[in-house]
Amino acid sequence: MDLSNLLETTLAGLGYELVDMERSAQGRMMRIFIDKPGGINLDDCAKVSNHLSRVLTVENVPYERLEVSSPGLDRPLRQERDFLRFAGQKARVKLRVPVDGQRNFVGVLGKTQAGKVAIEVEGKTVVFELANLDKARLVPVI
Repeated sequence: MDLSNLLETTLAGLGYELVDMERSAQGRMMRIFIDKPGGINLDDCAKVSNHLSRVLTVENVPYERLEVSSPGLDRPLRQERDFLRFAGQKARVKLRVPVDGQRNFVGVLGKTQAGKVAIEVEGKTVVFELANLDKARLVPVI
C-alpha cells in the first residue's frame, strides 16, 4: 500500500490537497500538511485529523500520534501544480545541479510547463527542470 496515494486520494475526496507528509524514524508520529484554496483553519485540521485517524485504522497503517496542519506562509513547492498555482509569487529555490553556475535563487515564479519552471531573478529569467529541484518554498510577504 502506498501511503502517499492513500492520503492524496482521501484528502482530495474531502476537498483538500496533500502538501507534505513526515514520519518519525520509528513511524510512530505522522505529520500531515494540507492546503485548499482560501487557506486552512483549525476546523479544517480537526476535520481531516478525525477522518484520517479512521482511514489509517481501517487500512492498518501503524502510528501513535497524528498531527494535521497547514503548510504555513513559507509553503513548500514540489509538484508542477504547485508552481502553476503560485505563479507570480516570490519563491526561494534550491537546485541539485547548478543552472548558469548557480544553485540557489530567490525570485518571482513565472511560466511552468512540460516539467520546466521559469523564475525571474533580478531582471533575468532562469529556467530549470523540475527533476533538478532540491527544495522550493514560497517567500512570505510581510
